[in-house]
Amino acid sequence: MMRSLPRSGGARFRGRSRSRSQSPAVVLAALFTGSIALIGLAVPAASAAPAWGAAPVLNAPPEIGQPAPDFTALDSKGNSLSLRQYRGRTVVLEWTNADCPYTRKHYTSGNMQSVQALAQKSGVVWLTVISSAPGKQGYVNGPAADALTQSRGAVPSAVLLDPTGTVGRLYGAKTTPHMFVIDKNGTLQYMGGIDSIATADPADIPNAEPYLKEAMLAVVQGAPVAHPVTRPYGCSVKY
Repeated sequence: MMRSLPRSGGARFRGRSRSRSQSPAVVLAALFTGSIALIGLAVPAASAAPAWGAAPVLNAPPEIGQPAPDFTALDSKGNSLSLRQYRGRTVVLEWTNADCPYTRKHYTSGNMQSVQALAQKSGVVWLTVISSAPGKQGYVNGPAADALTQSRGAVPSAVLLDPTGTVGRLYGAKTTPHMFVIDKNGTLQYMGGIDSIATADPADIPNAEPYLKEAMLAVVQGAPVAHPVTRPYGCSVKY
C-alpha cells in the first residue's frame, strides 16, 4: 500500500504547484520589463560634426580639424559677442587668470602682449576668456577686467567674461593659460600650451618653443600646424 505524504511535504508540493501556475505571468512581466530596459538603453547613432554656429554635441571635447564650438558671451564692456561673427578671420582664444603665477610669467615678461600685438598686426582676432567663478581666484567684473588690460599693456580684441564656466567647459579649458587657434572657416587648428616649457619662470621663455605663436602664424598663412595638440600648463581653471 502506498504511504501517504507527510503534511509538510504536501504543503511544499502545493506551494510549488502554485508557483508553476503563475510562471506564464512572471515570464510576461519579465519580458515587458526587459523591453522597457532595452528602450531606455537605446543609444542614437553618432551625429556628424556640427556646422558653424550649430549647437555642439553635449560633452563632446573639441577636435582638431573639426568645427570649433560656437558660443555667445558678454565682453568686459557688456557687449554680446559670438564666435560665428568672426568667420573669415583667424581667432585665438586665451584662457587667463591674472592671479595665476603661470599667467603672470607671460604678462610680466611682456611675452603675451608681444604675441597679441603680432596677432593684431596679422589681422587675427584675439579673445581673452576669464572663466573664474565668483569668489574664486582670478574672478573679475567688467571694469576690473578692463583695468587689468590697461595696467598690463595687453592688446586683446576683447575680454570675454565667463563666470558660469560655460565657454570654458565647452572647450575643455583646463589651465591658465590654455590656448586655441581657429581658422577663417571656423575649424579648430590648435589647442594646448603657449609654449614648450611648463614652468612659472619667465627666464625659460627664450628657450621654449613658442607653440601658440607658430600655430597662429601657420593658420594665417594657410600652412599646416606643426604641433596641433600640445599639453597645456598653468593653474587649473577656477570653475
